[in-house]
Amino acid sequence: MTNIDQSVSSSADRAPIPPFALVLTASIGVIGSNSLALGPIAPQVSLSLGTGVPAVMTASAAFGLGTAASAVFLGRLIDRHGPRRMLAAALLLLAGALAASAAAPALPLLVAAQLVVGIATGIALPAIYTLASVIAPAGRESETIGLVLTGWTLSMVAGVPLSAAIADYAGWRAVYLVVAGAALTACAAVRRAAVRQAAAGHATSPLAALGVPGATPLLIACAAFMAAFYGVYAFIGDHLHGGLGLPLSANGPVAASYGLGFGCAAFLDRLIDRVGAARLLPLIFLCVAGVYIAMSAASGSYPALLAVVFLWGLANHFGLNVLIMRLTALDPARRGAIMGLNSGVTYLALFVGTLGFGAVYATDFYILPMAAAGLMLAAAFSASRAPRHSSTQ
Repeated sequence: MTNIDQSVSSSADRAPIPPFALVLTASIGVIGSNSLALGPIAPQVSLSLGTGVPAVMTASAAFGLGTAASAVFLGRLIDRHGPRRMLAAALLLLAGALAASAAAPALPLLVAAQLVVGIATGIALPAIYTLASVIAPAGRESETIGLVLTGWTLSMVAGVPLSAAIADYAGWRAVYLVVAGAALTACAAVRRAAVRQAAAGHATSPLAALGVPGATPLLIACAAFMAAFYGVYAFIGDHLHGGLGLPLSANGPVAASYGLGFGCAAFLDRLIDRVGAARLLPLIFLCVAGVYIAMSAASGSYPALLAVVFLWGLANHFGLNVLIMRLTALDPARRGAIMGLNSGVTYLALFVGTLGFGAVYATDFYILPMAAAGLMLAAAFSASRAPRHSSTQ
């Protein structure tokens, strides 16, 4: 490497991550807080609306389906109007729908409001990931995306316990009002922050985005990766209670352990930029498979599970970070459409993974991590089939 190359590389390493990345982190925290809030407060919602908990959880299903459909069919508008404008509009719609959730006098209206929340989320998430790739300094793409992804840690470690506490003291409607206020604050920050704009272009159809070289194998890998995560996460709490005989409060440390592992990985993200995302993604997915195998072996011990869940969060952070890097680098002109497909695949994987793993769970929990490990092997193989691009070597 010449002196000039070393100087350029050193300059890139020292380039600061824009403060706007923290706004994107907070935006994900707001979205994640709504995504995870309904489970803990569902019993209180059911009493208030005069229905059962399973019926209340149909609002969560409506949110997921709304997110998937919106991400696939509306995410392409990000390429036409620009990610910042679309994110601000989505956060405004999100705030209104959350306020409507708080005011819902009956379950059908809560389900409808959460469907609109999902539509807003399906636009906001691809816009956030697109903006993260746009604002990232050269040589610090992984660190920037990793910082933004810690918003999921905020929602899991802080958002869920805070939502439960608010519901205890002020009722479940107050939870949605607080999150609505946070969404409005994030919207104002997005509109006012000084940040480099991505060039607006033409909307791309979902099928056209699938035609981008590398998109299909990476989205297949995403589907396997997310189905494995949601399939295991959906039933680990019931395993702790029914399988290990622990109280429901045992779920708290598990969520915190996963969230802390996910967040701590952000301190190591710079290693990804040095090695290259394309080389690392299949290896990271193989590491995630190893974590699932370890989880299966540790399924009979609560302390061992806590340790493995921390590694699970750590490995999943790297997997999600590098997957987003690979997808956003495929075609800058179609980032919005591609990231829309990514979010759509993610939420469809939530539905399919939870349903499929639920059928397997009728046998025993230890089988679920093994099934997840098999999916991760498929994800690693599919990721290895995606062509490499110079920006992600």
